[in-house]
Amino acid sequence: MIERPTYLNILISFKDKKLIKIITGIRRCGKSTLFELYQDYLLKNGIMPNQIRNINLEDADYRQLLNWENLHDNISKNLLPDKMNYIFLDEIQNVADFQRAADSLFIKKNVDLYLTGSNARMLSGEIATLLSGRYIEIQMLPLSFKEYLSACSDKSNLPEKFKNYLSNSGFPYTLEFNGNRKEINRYLGGIYNTILLKDIVSYKKISDISRLESVIHFMFSNIGNETSINNIRNTMKSDGKIIEGQTIENYLDCLIDSFVLYRANRFDIKGKQYLKTNEKYYLVDIGLRNFLLGRENRDEGHILENIVYLELLR
Repeated sequence: MIERPTYLNILISFKDKKLIKIITGIRRCGKSTLFELYQDYLLKNGIMPNQIRNINLEDADYRQLLNWENLHDNISKNLLPDKMNYIFLDEIQNVADFQRAADSLFIKKNVDLYLTGSNARMLSGEIATLLSGRYIEIQMLPLSFKEYLSACSDKSNLPEKFKNYLSNSGFPYTLEFNGNRKEINRYLGGIYNTILLKDIVSYKKISDISRLESVIHFMFSNIGNETSINNIRNTMKSDGKIIEGQTIENYLDCLIDSFVLYRANRFDIKGKQYLKTNEKYYLVDIGLRNFLLGRENRDEGHILENIVYLELLR
């Protein structure tokens, strides 16, 4: 298990604070493992096992709890009345109206509540309004190079290690494949298809997946370049694909909501305001780019810029 001290220390600092702790980030970036690390910390620091409840809402064993009332009632009736209860709900976005259960659990004096989610939509609109002032968001990313290196038994030859980091992936589980690129690609393909089909296509009810994938290919190829909707639309048109600007914008919003892409807006120094044109977009993990475009399709300058951007986010 790879240590993630930056994120772990944040959770420790907010232990027993009257706030809901919400960890967000792309699928498989290590949110569930962070829960395990934190639960180990609790057990080593005087918390008894029966004070901890962990529910992964993607596990079919908990399918009856995907209704917010069932989830709330199940947790409430099993709370220890005279001790603090540490409740961990993994992939909470699978529960419709989850905020109602979270809000009710939050007001109980003996509940310390922790949630994870793989989609930024879970903290938008009505949900954010209902939970306003009651939660902190901890945005999690795949492994930094420092975290990647910490998992390597041999820490010599840093240039070679960094080359492998760029070539393989920062998703923690890819380290299990010991650099086997065929296995890494198979694993990354699973992540990509899950996000594409489960988080984007099904949610937005997209019928023409090929158009969406064309935009994804374009964005993965153009990390670090100034990009506009018109630029994307004109490129698609030159390739024989007609996609309306609003459709492209919706696709980009989906990729950002799923934590695949991050948008860096331009700033007008003189006018001191953000501009809504020619933003730059960065990818959450270069390994996904390698999976989709191939490792030979390199753009070292923009790849390094992408790595620096992610480090600045951290």
